Amino acid sequence: MERYAWSATVKEGKLDEYRRRHDEIWPELKELLKSAGISNYTIWVSGNRLFGYYECEFGKDYAAKVQAESPIVDRWNEYMKDVMEMEMDPVTGAQPQLTQVFYLE
Repeated sequence: MERYAWSATVKEGKLDEYRRRHDEIWPELKELLKSAGISNYTIWVSGNRLFGYYECEFGKDYAAKVQAESPIVDRWNEYMKDVMEMEMDPVTGAQPQLTQVFYLE
Protein backbone atom coordinates (compact mmCIF):
# COMPACT_ATOMS: atom_id res chain seq x y z
CA MET A 1 0.00 0.00 0.00
CA GLU A 2 1.52 3.30 -1.07
CA ARG A 3 1.18 6.32 1.21
CA TYR A 4 0.75 9.98 0.28
CA ALA A 5 1.35 13.03 2.47
CA TRP A 6 0.82 16.71 1.73
CA SER A 7 0.87 20.02 3.56
CA ALA A 8 -0.92 23.33 3.14
CA THR A 9 -1.78 26.44 5.14
CA VAL A 10 -5.15 27.56 6.46
CA LYS A 11 -5.65 31.29 5.97
CA GLU A 12 -5.57 33.40 9.11
CA GLY A 13 -8.87 33.26 10.98
CA LYS A 14 -10.32 30.53 8.71
CA LEU A 15 -9.62 27.37 10.70
CA ASP A 16 -13.16 27.07 12.08
CA GLU A 17 -14.58 27.40 8.55
CA TYR A 18 -12.06 24.86 7.24
CA ARG A 19 -13.19 22.39 9.90
CA ARG A 20 -16.88 23.08 9.24
CA ARG A 21 -16.47 22.36 5.54
CA HIS A 22 -14.77 19.06 6.26
CA ASP A 23 -17.47 18.14 8.77
CA GLU A 24 -19.88 18.58 5.84
CA ILE A 25 -17.69 17.05 3.12
CA TRP A 26 -19.68 16.29 0.00
CA PRO A 27 -20.79 12.65 -0.31
CA GLU A 28 -19.79 12.63 -3.99
CA LEU A 29 -16.26 13.70 -3.04
CA LYS A 30 -15.99 10.93 -0.44
CA GLU A 31 -17.18 8.41 -3.03
CA LEU A 32 -14.67 9.68 -5.59
CA LEU A 33 -11.78 9.39 -3.13
CA LYS A 34 -12.82 5.85 -2.23
CA SER A 35 -13.10 4.92 -5.92
CA ALA A 36 -9.53 6.19 -6.35
CA GLY A 37 -8.44 3.64 -3.74
CA ILE A 38 -7.85 6.29 -1.06
CA SER A 39 -8.33 5.21 2.55
CA ASN A 40 -7.21 6.23 6.03
CA TYR A 41 -7.34 9.86 4.88
CA THR A 42 -6.48 12.05 7.82
CA ILE A 43 -5.74 15.76 8.12
CA TRP A 44 -4.00 17.30 11.14
CA VAL A 45 -3.44 20.95 11.99
CA SER A 46 -0.78 22.76 14.00
CA GLY A 47 -1.39 26.48 14.20
CA ASN A 48 -2.37 27.25 10.61
CA ARG A 49 -0.29 24.46 9.08
CA LEU A 50 -2.15 21.43 7.72
CA PHE A 51 -0.70 17.96 7.23
CA GLY A 52 -2.69 15.41 5.24
CA TYR A 53 -2.03 11.70 4.87
CA TYR A 54 -3.75 8.90 3.01
CA GLU A 55 -3.09 5.40 1.77
CA CYS A 56 -3.50 4.41 -1.88
CA GLU A 57 -4.81 0.91 -2.51
CA PHE A 58 -4.18 1.14 -6.26
CA GLY A 59 -1.04 3.28 -5.98
CA LYS A 60 -0.31 6.99 -5.76
CA ASP A 61 -0.29 7.48 -9.52
CA TYR A 62 -3.79 6.05 -9.89
CA ALA A 63 -5.14 8.12 -6.99
CA ALA A 64 -3.58 11.25 -8.47
CA LYS A 65 -4.98 10.50 -11.93
CA VAL A 66 -8.54 9.98 -10.68
CA GLN A 67 -8.40 13.22 -8.71
CA ALA A 68 -6.81 15.21 -11.55
CA GLU A 69 -9.53 14.13 -13.97
CA SER A 70 -12.42 14.84 -11.62
CA PRO A 71 -14.66 17.90 -11.89
CA ILE A 72 -15.74 17.16 -8.30
CA VAL A 73 -12.18 17.70 -7.08
CA ASP A 74 -11.96 20.87 -9.18
CA ARG A 75 -15.14 22.18 -7.52
CA TRP A 76 -13.86 21.26 -4.05
CA ASN A 77 -10.54 23.03 -4.65
CA GLU A 78 -12.40 26.11 -5.86
CA TYR A 79 -14.68 25.93 -2.79
CA MET A 80 -11.69 25.68 -0.43
CA LYS A 81 -9.41 28.34 -1.90
CA ASP A 82 -10.88 31.15 0.21
CA VAL A 83 -9.94 29.33 3.44
CA MET A 84 -6.62 27.74 2.56
CA GLU A 85 -3.49 28.30 0.52
CA MET A 86 -2.81 25.34 -1.73
CA GLU A 87 0.28 24.87 -3.83
CA MET A 88 -0.81 22.52 -6.60
CA ASP A 89 1.44 20.18 -8.55
CA PRO A 90 0.97 21.10 -12.23
CA VAL A 91 1.23 17.44 -13.28
CA THR A 92 -1.13 15.80 -10.78
CA GLY A 93 -3.36 18.75 -9.90
CA ALA A 94 -2.97 17.78 -6.22
CA GLN A 95 -0.92 19.16 -3.39
CA PRO A 96 2.72 18.20 -3.95
CA GLN A 97 3.69 15.03 -2.16
CA LEU A 98 5.94 15.37 0.85
CA THR A 99 9.13 13.32 0.82
CA GLN A 100 9.27 10.54 3.38
CA VAL A 101 12.34 10.61 5.62
CA PHE A 102 11.41 7.96 8.21
CA TYR A 103 9.02 5.01 8.47
CA LEU A 104 8.47 2.56 11.35
CA GLU A 105 6.30 -0.42 10.54
